This record gives sequence, structure tokens and C-alpha cells, in this order.
Amino acid sequence: MMKIYIDGHYYEKHEACVSVFDHGLLYGDGVFEGIRIYGGGIFKLDAHVRRLYQSARAILLEIPLSEQEMKDAITGTVKANDKEDGYIRVLVTRGAGALGIDPSSCTKPSVIIIVGDIQLYPRSYYQEGIAVMTAASRRMPSDCLDARVKSLNYLNNIMAKLEARQAGCLEAVMLNKEGYVAECTGDNIFIVKDGDLYMPAPCYGALDGITMETIIELAGAMALTCHQSALTRYDLYTADECFLTGTGAEIIPVVQIDGRCIGDGKPGRITHGLREAFDKTVRQPVHLAA
Repeated sequence: MMKIYIDGHYYEKHEACVSVFDHGLLYGDGVFEGIRIYGGGIFKLDAHVRRLYQSARAILLEIPLSEQEMKDAITGTVKANDKEDGYIRVLVTRGAGALGIDPSSCTKPSVIIIVGDIQLYPRSYYQEGIAVMTAASRRMPSDCLDARVKSLNYLNNIMAKLEARQAGCLEAVMLNKEGYVAECTGDNIFIVKDGDLYMPAPCYGALDGITMETIIELAGAMALTCHQSALTRYDLYTADECFLTGTGAEIIPVVQIDGRCIGDGKPGRITHGLREAFDKTVRQPVHLAA
């Protein structure tokens, strides 16, 4: 039976609820993290919690737990759900308050931890690759809201995802207002060109992805050079390989963008090598602290 953590207590799925006056519900006022469980271990827990607190600090949201208390709450919720492999969603909302966007009426932020399963793409797509398209919906400009804030308000990304679905694609590439590649609706994007890796820099609207950072580390161990730079659709179309990274997606190859075939239309050698290295990294024996 699923047990959901809300403000220090566990609730069964059918009992878990938040106030209709919670500003996370009313206005998307809050932050979140998605974290994976592999073999009973929580992958990159420290990095995820650090990013959660940085997001909260950026929006003046005071999380009512210390970072260590948050780690203990996450670990405890995984144990309570007896999950060996799965997905964790950690949310911190501004809390319940008055109608109106003024956050000063919210006296106590709320912490919610959900442990469950996630599968974004059919397994066969990891061998065959996926087709993506460029969305008309642009990434929120960093001078409006920094892309490094992982907030609860995802409407911008949702609209791009709807465009992808209407076009018969599973994912969409989002550009920033200047026309440079930012990220996809829920994943970071990489290309391979002449043996080097390229990805959009955060200043172009890309989230500082935890999986992205892991891929950069693995690429370094494989003597691959990584560049964070400005990318256009031309760079995507003429890439030798392309792949997406994310907590849920892990690493998934892209073989077509806006109807253009990427490379030879099959997942590339470097993508395959990084995928193998990633699998070995996340599936090493790990155990939760007692």
C-alpha cells in the first residue's frame, strides 16, 4: 500500500490531501524534485536536495526542514514504501493562504514526498530511438524566471508537450525567445558532432540537470569532450547523434527532429556507450542508511 509523506506524517493514497487554499495548487507557488531509486539506493540524493533548497531560496521559500532532515524524510518514505526501484517526487509548496497571490498570507510551507513508479517511454524506444519536433511554445526567458528554479509551474512545458502529442511525437524541443535551443519539455538535450558532446548552456534556458551532470562526468571518463554552448536548430539537424537525458527518461536516443534524420537514423555509438556507462553507474549495489 502506497504511503505518502505530508508534513511529517504518512497517509494512505486515498487519504492524502492538501488544502484547496494551498498556493502550490492555486498558483503553482512551490518547488519540486524528481529522484530515482535503483536497487534500493537513492540516486544522487545529495545533489537533488541541494538543488531543491537552491530553488526554494531563489523564490524566497523557507523549507521547514533542514537539508539533513529532508534527506531523512525522503529515505524514510522510500523505506516505508519498500521500494527497490522507482521514482520519488518531493514537493515544497508555499502552503495554505488567502485567495490572491500575496505569499505573506501563507504561514507554513508544506512538504510532500511521493514514492511510486515511472516509465516515460516504452523500452523499445531506447533501442530504436524517438522522433521529436520543435515546439512553437518558447522557454520562459531567464530574465523572467531563471531556468535553474525547478518550480511547480510547468504550464509552459505542458503546452509544448501538447504540441508534440498533436504532431505525433513523444517529446518537443523548446527554444528560448532568441531562437536558441534551451531544453525539451522534461529533459536536457545533447548532440554529438565530430566526436564531441554539445549541450545548451543554462544561460540559454536549460535546467542544470542532475542526469546531465552525470553524463558529463561519464563522458569525461570516456575521454569525450563536452561543450556547453549556444545551439540552433541547424546544429540539431546536422548532428551526428542526439539524445535526451532526465531523471525519468535516463538517456534516450533521438533519431529524427522536425522530419530530419539524425546521422544514419539509428542510435549512435557514443549514445550507446554513454547509456551502458550510465546503467552500470546507477545499478551498482547501493543500500539505504539504517
